Amino acid sequence: MTVAPIAPPSTLESRYEQDGFVILKDVLSRAELDALLAETARICRGELGAIEGAVASSPDESDDEVIRRFLCVHYPHKLSSLMLDTMRHPAIVDGLTRVIGPNVKAMQSMLFVKAEGKPGQAWHQDEMFIPTRDRSLTAAWIALDDATVENGCLWVLPGSHRGGVIYPNREHEDPRYDCTVESYDFPWTDDDAVPVELSAGSVLLFNGYLLHKSLPNTGKHGYRRALANHYMSAESLLPWAPPHEGQTMAQADFRDVVLVAGRDPYAYKGIEQLRTPRIRPDRDGGCDR
Repeated sequence: MTVAPIAPPSTLESRYEQDGFVILKDVLSRAELDALLAETARICRGELGAIEGAVASSPDESDDEVIRRFLCVHYPHKLSSLMLDTMRHPAIVDGLTRVIGPNVKAMQSMLFVKAEGKPGQAWHQDEMFIPTRDRSLTAAWIALDDATVENGCLWVLPGSHRGGVIYPNREHEDPRYDCTVESYDFPWTDDDAVPVELSAGSVLLFNGYLLHKSLPNTGKHGYRRALANHYMSAESLLPWAPPHEGQTMAQADFRDVVLVAGRDPYAYKGIEQLRTPRIRPDRDGGCDR
C-alpha cells in the first residue's frame, strides 16, 4: 500500500500541480486542537445556534453521547467565531495563496465527526458540487484527530485533477458510504488510490477536481473528527446558485463568502447570508431520493 507523501515547503506548489494535493504537517497546536474539539461539542449540543436536521440534546447526555449522533455539520463557521478564525488560520492561508494566488475567498465549511461505524463518502470531486469559473477550488481538510486507514481517512487518486474533467455521477446503494452521489466512468481504479493518513493538527490541501473518497470508521472506539473548508480565487465568480432575475448564467455569483487573503474585486456586490447550518444525513434510516 502506497501512502501519500508529505511535501517539503520548497516543492509545495509543484507537488500540488502534479498530484493535486499536499500535506501541511502539524499546522495546529495541541491547544488549538483542544479548543476546536471543545467547540465541536458545543456546536453539536446546539449551544451556538440552530442546526437544521439536528436532534435536540438533553442536559443529562454526555458530550460523547451527543457528538456521536452527528456525521457532519455544514457551515460551522456561521455558528462559531473559533471555526471562522480557523478558516483564516495564517499557516493554512499561506499554503492557499501559494496554490491559488494572492486573493482567496472561502464559501463553505464542514465539521466531520464520524464516530465508529459511521459511513464514508464515495468517489467524488468537490468541483462537481461547488463550481468555479477558473478551476481554483481548493479544500483544506484539517485533522482534529489522527486520521488513519482504520478510522476512515481520505483516499485520493493522484493526478486525477489534471485533465480538468468533471466525471459523471450516480446514486448508489453501497452501505460503506453516505447518501452523496458517487462519481464513475473515470480511467482509474481503486488500485491506483492512496490513503492520506494525517496526524492531528495536520492539513491536507487538495484540488477541487481531485477524485477522493473515504471509507467507514471501522475503529473499535473513537472519532475521526475533521474540519474541511473550501476556498477559491477571489477573482473568480462562483456560480453556485441560479442567477438573479435578469442575469445570465455567466453572471451568477454566489456572495455568501469570506475573504481570507488579499482583496475581493467584487466587494462592491456586498455579502449575502444565503446558507444556514445543517447536518449531512448518513444512511441511518436510508436515503431520501
